[in-house]
Amino acid sequence: MRASLIQIAVDEGESVESRRERTASLVRSQAGAADLVVLPELWTTGAFAFEEFGREAEPLEGPTYEAMAKAASDAGVWLHAGSIPERDPEGPLYNTSLVFTPTGDLAAAYRKVHRFGFDKGEAVLMGAGRDLVTVRLPDTTLGLATCYDLRFPELFRGLVDAGAETLVVPAGWPERRRAHWTLLARARAVEDQAFVLACGTAGTHAGVPQAGHSIVVDPWGEVLAEAGHGEEILTVDFDPAKVATTREQFPALKDRVLGLEPPRR
Repeated sequence: MRASLIQIAVDEGESVESRRERTASLVRSQAGAADLVVLPELWTTGAFAFEEFGREAEPLEGPTYEAMAKAASDAGVWLHAGSIPERDPEGPLYNTSLVFTPTGDLAAAYRKVHRFGFDKGEAVLMGAGRDLVTVRLPDTTLGLATCYDLRFPELFRGLVDAGAETLVVPAGWPERRRAHWTLLARARAVEDQAFVLACGTAGTHAGVPQAGHSIVVDPWGEVLAEAGHGEEILTVDFDPAKVATTREQFPALKDRVLGLEPPRR
């Protein structure tokens, strides 16, 4: 498979509408160049632009949904369209990821489970998702997670138990904690013996410089490709069959003890 991670720059001088159009064009540019395209977290507003969440929140099938569905169809690619601030008409806002098929149909939506902010920002402005979500592609099964989720290995182990072989993590990760970003991406790959495709943003969100450095890691924890600091498209070829081979050669997942059965009393 060939995946392209589009590391969008989010800056205050560009309107949401302009960035949406520009991003759709970047997705279409991957026609014939990639099987799977991945966008970052909250690229319409910026992950730290908390004051924009309410103003720019949209229904699930809103303008970003429509633009990304058409871009996926035009390019003929599977598209993980990053995440948007979703407004549920019967509930709170959610940080929701969208995955589209090459025909532009919605394959899955994932509401971020772990909200960042320590009782501020996203943690109080958005609701928490409850469901683990996987998506079956012709050659691999994606497991969906978002940004802060990366710090919670139990979520990823749950995705692996549900059949995930490639873990996709859109993010708006801050520059000041970039070392954690690469460390945790490699850790999730090693412990779950899966590919990790982690796509971050560039630019500055509400005064918070972003880490960039989108990264693709193989099931042995080897970095296959890593972006720089600015906006760019990171394209990498990877063999999904390596997941099964790795799990056969080093069957650590079979030796799990905790979490498989209820504790004895």
